[in-house]
Amino acid sequence: MELTSWLALAAICVMGAISPGPSLALVIRNTVRGGQGHGVATALGHGLGVGLYALITALGLALLITKTPLLFDLIRYGGAAFLAWLGLKALLARPGDEGGRQGSHPVRGRRGAFEGFMVAFLNPQLAIFFLALFSQFVRADTGWQQGGIMMLTAGGIDALWYVLVALALSRGPVLVWLQAKSRMIDKFSGLVLLGLALKVVF
Repeated sequence: MELTSWLALAAICVMGAISPGPSLALVIRNTVRGGQGHGVATALGHGLGVGLYALITALGLALLITKTPLLFDLIRYGGAAFLAWLGLKALLARPGDEGGRQGSHPVRGRRGAFEGFMVAFLNPQLAIFFLALFSQFVRADTGWQQGGIMMLTAGGIDALWYVLVALALSRGPVLVWLQAKSRMIDKFSGLVLLGLALKVVF
């Protein structure tokens, strides 16, 4: 891939990563309630999910997803169910459930990585987004090398952005203020996630 093409691809991936959505709500919530390690694990899991979708798309499998209604619907409704579950979990969270625990507990880290991955992987809109984006870069002879570049670009940019978000939110007065408002953040992120789940379904 030429440098100019890669720069164009990277710029679009940056814009996609920083746009607000369920991923941002999840990273903020997990950082506030579980600390820096939990937020970073969520960010890395999300980046892995985005990167996997990018690889699938680059190799032409996203077209199969969008052209096969049953498979597309299974992913769409699975994603909606997972978003709804996260939303309900946030709405029903009690103060002090996880807040203030700043250690890098491995169980909490694994849960954050899993949640981040699933929010990305169960989002069929990513397939559509990458299909539209990569149609400008993928050729008939695109193989694993080009697909790997696209995967690392999309997944790496996404993970880096959300890691920066988690690190920024987990330091100093910002974290103290967010923890004081954790109940409100839970309610807001829960409503956002439920709203997005309904949007996916309807």
